[in-house]
Amino acid sequence: MRQFLVFLLFCWALLLSACGNNVTIPVIDLQIPTDNNPPQFSEQNLWHYISNRHSLKARSKKDLFWHLDWFKKNPDYLTRVTKRAKPYLYLITQEVEKAQLPIEIALLPIVESAYYPFSFSHGTASGLWQFIPATGKLYGLKQNYWVDERRSVIHSTRAAIAYLKNLHILFKGDWLLAIAAYNSGPGRVQKAVQKNKNQGKKADFWHISLPAETRGYVPRLLAVAELIKNPQRYNQTITPVENKPQLQSVYLYSQLDLALIAKWSGLSLEQIYSLNPDLNRWATPDTSRYELLLPIEVVAKFKKAHMQYPKEKQLNYKRYKVRAGDSLHKLAKKFNSSVAYIKNINSLDNSKIITGEQIIIPIPKQAQNYYTLSQQQQEVRRLGGQKNKTKIIHQVVAGDSLWKIAKKYAVKIDDIIRFNHLTGATKALQVGKELVIWQVPKTKAEALKGLAKTGVNINRVVFYKIKRGDNLSVIADKFSVSVADIVNSNKLDKQKPLKIGKKLKIITPIVRR
Repeated sequence: MRQFLVFLLFCWALLLSACGNNVTIPVIDLQIPTDNNPPQFSEQNLWHYISNRHSLKARSKKDLFWHLDWFKKNPDYLTRVTKRAKPYLYLITQEVEKAQLPIEIALLPIVESAYYPFSFSHGTASGLWQFIPATGKLYGLKQNYWVDERRSVIHSTRAAIAYLKNLHILFKGDWLLAIAAYNSGPGRVQKAVQKNKNQGKKADFWHISLPAETRGYVPRLLAVAELIKNPQRYNQTITPVENKPQLQSVYLYSQLDLALIAKWSGLSLEQIYSLNPDLNRWATPDTSRYELLLPIEVVAKFKKAHMQYPKEKQLNYKRYKVRAGDSLHKLAKKFNSSVAYIKNINSLDNSKIITGEQIIIPIPKQAQNYYTLSQQQQEVRRLGGQKNKTKIIHQVVAGDSLWKIAKKYAVKIDDIIRFNHLTGATKALQVGKELVIWQVPKTKAEALKGLAKTGVNINRVVFYKIKRGDNLSVIADKFSVSVADIVNSNKLDKQKPLKIGKKLKIITPIVRR
């Protein structure tokens, strides 16, 4: 059949050329698939739909070996991740296809965040797509008191797609280089490409020199695509996802307490926060329009209840008489609100308030701990487990900097950032802001320093068992050591994924310098 088609094309071209026409013969791909029994998938399962449209490829299976091997040895990992992706996958796949990106991009949150929207890395990257504050801001993601759109399922997906499209243009249509640049930054990839070109070498992803994390990043995505296409071959269980919409956008034009959203939709607070993880507080933001995601089956019920409820009762307000010593900062903290919001509600031009005057303060309908996944409650859980340390509250004064505060309490700047969830927008410390500092008691620290002066070996060896979700950076941060220390102590190959259950030797100083 193939020979016959080629013969027809040849005759057609010959005939036209004989008539004196200048003809360009069209190039037609007549390659016959080598696989005589391709897998047959039902596209009612969204994973199958995605697998049938793969376009990105590795050079060979050898490029994916270590990643495929790791997943084979940890089959429950992908089971949990694919189950977690279920509410978001259709929406994200639709956005990716609408933008005409390779469909494998819908799998990228598996590599970035394990499809966990509250994921927050030691480098202050956040959300499904792990945007750092600066890049999030560049792509229009709001980060304020009420919301952090880096965690928004819909907004962060659109921003990631815009960023990847720009990277694709920058790297002249090479998707693997664009994806590598998403991980390590376009400048680093451009430099590596140019270096190879200058040396007359191949300058595709597989030949340029990149950091170990990025060298593993692209193959890991391709390995995930391979695993989802052929789960049985690799001992994987992929939780099925129906190939139809799961969520619907509902637009809110005034601020709404999440307690009412829960009541009207029949969802729990955890479900509301999980579908709208950008929400920082107890209410939707004070913007002219907010895009709320709800399961399709509850939208009609929610809209009906919302329409029938008086607008003036959608938030609770308290009339408060200003007392001597009050400040907007103190009142915002007391009533779980923000200075900017109180100023806006009361049409205040500045932060000055007068003793005896009455101001309006919006307050939640429920106690603070009811809003289980609010930023405040997450911080309570994160900060609650600091054993053998003293909790200190430091109020920022004029002239303070993270360096000065860290030096004053003999702690690390990184610890202050991590424990107080500081990001790029909030590292510029505001006067009056309260920071939580976890400090080793001075008596203990001084005793340990005394040991150091006598020459006593005060390093201790800890054996740590690798858990699911661990990586070298997470473990290093946990024990306040460097990644290089762990690699050297255990003779690790940084290019190979960590094996769950393997014990690592951690040499950690008792005295923190």
